[in-house]
Amino acid sequence: MKVLVVNCGSSSVKYTLFDMDGEKKIAWGIIECIGLPEAYYKRQTSGTEEKKDSVKVTNHTEAVELIIKNLLDKKTGSINNIDEISVVGHRIVHGGEKFSKPVLVTPEVKEGLKSCFAIAPLHNPAHYAGIVAVEKMLPGIPSVLVFDTAFHQTMPDYAYMYALPYELYEKDHIRKYGFHGTSHNYVSQRAAAMLGKPIGELNLITAHLGNGSSITAIQKGKVIDTSMGFTPLPGVVMGTRCGDIDPAIIAYLMDEYPQYRDGATINNLMNKKSGLYGISGLSGDMRTIVKAVAAGNKKAKLAFDMLTYSVKKYISSYFGLLNGIDALVFTAGIGENSPSVREKICENLSALGIEMDVAENNEPSGEERVVSTAKSKVKILIIPTNEELMIARESKKVLSNG
Repeated sequence: MKVLVVNCGSSSVKYTLFDMDGEKKIAWGIIECIGLPEAYYKRQTSGTEEKKDSVKVTNHTEAVELIIKNLLDKKTGSINNIDEISVVGHRIVHGGEKFSKPVLVTPEVKEGLKSCFAIAPLHNPAHYAGIVAVEKMLPGIPSVLVFDTAFHQTMPDYAYMYALPYELYEKDHIRKYGFHGTSHNYVSQRAAAMLGKPIGELNLITAHLGNGSSITAIQKGKVIDTSMGFTPLPGVVMGTRCGDIDPAIIAYLMDEYPQYRDGATINNLMNKKSGLYGISGLSGDMRTIVKAVAAGNKKAKLAFDMLTYSVKKYISSYFGLLNGIDALVFTAGIGENSPSVREKICENLSALGIEMDVAENNEPSGEERVVSTAKSKVKILIIPTNEELMIARESKKVLSNG
C-alpha cells in the first residue's frame, strides 16, 4: 500500500511517498517559491541522489502537477500509474473546533475547512489549494486531512478557554487550539515504545523545539495542556516569534507609534521580527546563536538564555499539572540537534527528578536515545520527529476504517 503525503505551505509544496509495507520512504521532495519568478524543485528517491532544478510554477495546482509527473516519469519515477497510490494524506495546520480527528475528504469537509480560513489565513487556504490540485491530478484517489490541532482537542475547557467575554468564544471561537499536534502525537507514541509501557499508563512532557516551538503536557496518552494558543505565537521564545508577552504591550505600541497602528504590522513584529532574531539582531537560527555565544556575543547569550528559560518554565509548570512525569522528550530541529540547548533546559531540574547525562547528551547521533543518568527518576529522551509518517499512518487508518 502506497500513501502520498502532501504538505502545502503558502508558497511551497512538500511531499513524501511511502510504501506502508515496512513504512519505507520511496520518494520525497519540495517545491519552494511558488508564484515567484523562479521556483526551486528539490527531490530524491530511495535509490537516487537529491536533484535540484529551477522551475517556473505559478500556483499550487502546477506544483502538484509537476510532482505527479515526476513520480510517473518512466526513467526516474517511483510509480507506474496513479492507481498505485491508495490514499493521499494532507497536513492541515488548523482544524478549529470542527475537526478533532483525521477525516476523509468530502464536499462537506472541504466546506468545513473553508470556514477555518479566518483563523489560519496564511496556511489553510494553501492547504485547500493543495487538496483541489490533488483531486485534479489524482482523480478517484481518496484524500485524508490530518490536523495539527487535532491531538490537542482532549484539553479540558478550563485549559483551552481564555478569560475574555464568553461571547467571543461563542461567536468567533477564540480559544487555545495548540499546534505541532502531529509531531507531539508521534513522539509520544515512540516514547511509550522506548519505555516499554502502554501510552495510557504514562505522563509525558514533549518539547517540539524548532523555529517554531511548543511544549505539551500528556497525561495517560491525552493532552491536558500545550503552550501555543489561538495561533502559534504564544508560549516559549522562538526563532522569530516573541512567545508569551503582556498583551497590553500591543495597545501601548499602537498608541505610541504610528507604524504599529494596524494589526498586520503588529503581527509581523511579533511573528517575524522577534524571538531569537529580535533579541540578538543576528538570526532566528539557533545554530547561528550558539556560534555567536561561543564568540562572546552578549545579545546572542541573552537570546539563548531567554529561550531556554522559557522552556524550563513550561516544563516545571506542566510537571506540577501532571503531578510527576515518566519522561521528558526533545524533538524537532533544535530539540534533536542542539546539545547546549537541551543541557541548559535540564540544568537545575534535579528536584523534579530530571538529571541529564551530559556526556551522552553531547554525543552526535540522529537516532532515538536516552540522555538521562541511570539514577534520574525521569527519562530524558531525544526522538527525531516524523510528521510525514504519522500523517501516512493516520491516512491509512482512516482508509481502512472506511
